[in-house]
Amino acid sequence: MQNELSTKTKNILVTILIVGCFFSTLNQTLLNVALSEFMAIFHVTPATVQWLSTGFMLANGVLVPIAAYLMKRFSTRQMFISSMTFLLVGSIIAACAPNFSVLLVGRMIQAAGASIILPLMMTIMVYLYPAEKRSAIMGKMGFAIMFAPAIVPTVGGFILQFYSWRYLFIFMIPIAAVIIIVALKYMMNVEEGTKISLDIVSVLYSTIGFGAVLYGFSSAGTRGWGDWLVGTAIIAGFVFIVLFSRRMMTQKEPLLNLRVFRYKMFTITSVMNIAITVLMYADLILLPIYLQDGRGFNAFYAGLILLPAAIINAFLSPVTGKLFDRFGARPLFFTGAVLIVVSMVMVINLTATTSVFYIILRTIVLRIGLACITMPLNTAALNALPRELASHGSAVNNTVRQLAGAIGTAVIVSMYSFHLRHI
Repeated sequence: MQNELSTKTKNILVTILIVGCFFSTLNQTLLNVALSEFMAIFHVTPATVQWLSTGFMLANGVLVPIAAYLMKRFSTRQMFISSMTFLLVGSIIAACAPNFSVLLVGRMIQAAGASIILPLMMTIMVYLYPAEKRSAIMGKMGFAIMFAPAIVPTVGGFILQFYSWRYLFIFMIPIAAVIIIVALKYMMNVEEGTKISLDIVSVLYSTIGFGAVLYGFSSAGTRGWGDWLVGTAIIAGFVFIVLFSRRMMTQKEPLLNLRVFRYKMFTITSVMNIAITVLMYADLILLPIYLQDGRGFNAFYAGLILLPAAIINAFLSPVTGKLFDRFGARPLFFTGAVLIVVSMVMVINLTATTSVFYIILRTIVLRIGLACITMPLNTAALNALPRELASHGSAVNNTVRQLAGAIGTAVIVSMYSFHLRHI
């Protein structure tokens, strides 16, 4: 298929996908800067409000394993337009939400669309470009994926400072609508859907397994780690994940082909992905809370503090793609890991009087480290797989990332909630 499409057609496809992915990713972390305000508006605790983030990732974690099946069953065009439609509908519901529960429902619907777009985009890239050209394209994707959450504190802070929180969702509505209209006109199919059966047992195993694990970790902040429901949910979830994994290894056409872990490089990058994702989401949630609750800065000013690192991070992503082509993965991984460790050491010293310059410098160090690792990590993972496993590799990659993000967020927020109760 990659030889049948002209360069112009590929560029149109890539542009539509990157724009759609940018706004989908922006939406995923858009509320992080508003968590403190939501606690006051809806009179909820930190452990409850974090469901706006972990609930989003929970829905992603449950639905992403099914993405590989959906990408085979339906055409590229159908999948992309459906994902953006879920984003549109969820944004409308959230914008009109009269209470926290309805707001959370809107977020979950948005998550249904987000669970499709990223694995879809990565799979299409594998089909469109040979391995030696993917890193440059993945670098452009990285610009969207990394820039979106990086500018969230500034964009979200500006909206909260000068408008209502509802505009966090209202501004997404026309953007999603325009993307859908453009996609209806220009989106081409890389793959046509084929009629394949859905393994219901596998769907049940994955839904119960991933859902229960994520629910257990996410509920720990409210109920406590010693609560029977938390422990039962986590244990039951892991049991069903084991059952799901065993079934995947014996099926001829598995829902999620876990044989991708037979490829050493894919396994190594998956482990690294878990560690990086936990660190990234912890920082995305806790740093805005520190700046607003700990330092008394308003949301917009807190966002401006984080903006320089966001800009550097975004524009480094295409550069790291080219560096990956020239030097390979190892030098980038080593450099990124060192910078991330340095940034973690720097954050230990934050106090109520830490200078703004120090905070900006520390965040820049972290973001440069993430830029060196994130997209090269995904490129190395997909390059390690044969083309026929691309959709499964992408789905596994995203499942691992969503699980790590949700569990990491839940653990960090529960620790934060515990600290608040004991000061």
